[in-house]
Amino acid sequence: MNRLLQILFWSVISAAFIGPGTVTTAASSGAQFSYSLLWAILFSTFACLILQEAGARLTVVSGQNLGQAIQAQFRGKISGLLVLLLVLGAIVLGSAAYEAGNILGGVAGAMLGSGMSRTVLTLLIGAAAGGFLFFGSTQTVAKLLGMVVAFMGLAFLFTVFLLKPPIGQMIKGALIPSFPAGSGLLIMALIGTTVVPYNLFLGSGIAAGQKISELRFGLSVAIILGGLISMGVLIVGASIAGNFTYNALSDSLSVKLGTWAKLFFAFGLFAAGFSSAITAPLAAAITAKSLFGAQNEDRWDEKSWRYRTTWFTILLIGVGFGLADVRPIPAIILAQALNGILLPFVAVFLLLAVNDRKLMGSSGLNSSRLNFFTGIVVITTIFLGVMNITKAGSKIFDISITGQQIPLIVSVIVTLLLAIPVASLIIKNRKSGTKEKKGSVS
Repeated sequence: MNRLLQILFWSVISAAFIGPGTVTTAASSGAQFSYSLLWAILFSTFACLILQEAGARLTVVSGQNLGQAIQAQFRGKISGLLVLLLVLGAIVLGSAAYEAGNILGGVAGAMLGSGMSRTVLTLLIGAAAGGFLFFGSTQTVAKLLGMVVAFMGLAFLFTVFLLKPPIGQMIKGALIPSFPAGSGLLIMALIGTTVVPYNLFLGSGIAAGQKISELRFGLSVAIILGGLISMGVLIVGASIAGNFTYNALSDSLSVKLGTWAKLFFAFGLFAAGFSSAITAPLAAAITAKSLFGAQNEDRWDEKSWRYRTTWFTILLIGVGFGLADVRPIPAIILAQALNGILLPFVAVFLLLAVNDRKLMGSSGLNSSRLNFFTGIVVITTIFLGVMNITKAGSKIFDISITGQQIPLIVSVIVTLLLAIPVASLIIKNRKSGTKEKKGSVS
């Protein structure tokens, strides 16, 4: 029973990243490139597990969450305020972008299933999410969202089972990375919708009081199941002939499986939007608390006006986008890609923190194996982010680029220029206080 509760508790992370952004991005990937981008979901699931475990372990070992650890890393330095503003800006911007997509996607799913007015549904979803945030505790919300994710996952995975997709093509798409022409934005979006920067603060913020063995089990099962659901959505999206829209996917499923499949998809999309509409504001509030509430936690209690104002602002932004009738699919994909670009900043800070001997002690430091895997994740996200920024810049300034050579060269150079100082800081942090007994967490 305790293990089941751990899975339910940590499913709040899955609930946060399996939102309309995942449904939209994964289904769009399937519709445009069939199964060839399954590898991006597999990589991002692995990356999510590595980084979330590090963030949660940081809290358990050091007693400080990720936000407090970032403060400790840069306290007393000239760059400290700049770093604080950068992280806060990235998380608030990311949460707001996600919340807009959450509300838009949840409303789209509810409209498919009920036919009710967009305005009414937007206000209802916003009010319901606000009610859970106002009256529920973090623990209660986490367990509730775990159950919502379970039902949503069953809906999508059952649909995949009935579609009977080709196993060989799926295995090839999952294990052999490919970069079809025009897939760059979607690859970044798939990573950005799974390894969500604000989720690292959320996971770190709720890990207090956990045991490392328990959190590793709960996180592993919850995130792997979340990754399987995301793959299921991409496979379902591959059933569409033509451009992806919610109605196109709904109609395709109705033709192939029957009218009940349309309701399944509508429920899955609504559940994804509603669950994530709660977690995005919650994560923003936890992040703000971790960055500003270290000296006086009572002022940032869950019932304090500061805490509630933070999550209410993010929720209000999402509701505003819903009422403005913004086109959901382009807005959602852009938000996911933006988070994929912001992710390396937060991942680098986390990597520095779990290699800080003063913070983690000798026994809590990352092992060489964990540093290897975390390093791969960080370098890959930096590389992909720089490559997409380079491509976007070439279009903005009308610079002609033939092939992939120039973006590739620029990405390699920038990644190396960033990796060298980060590696130097890691070595320095690991050497500090070496008189303590040596050891590391594997």
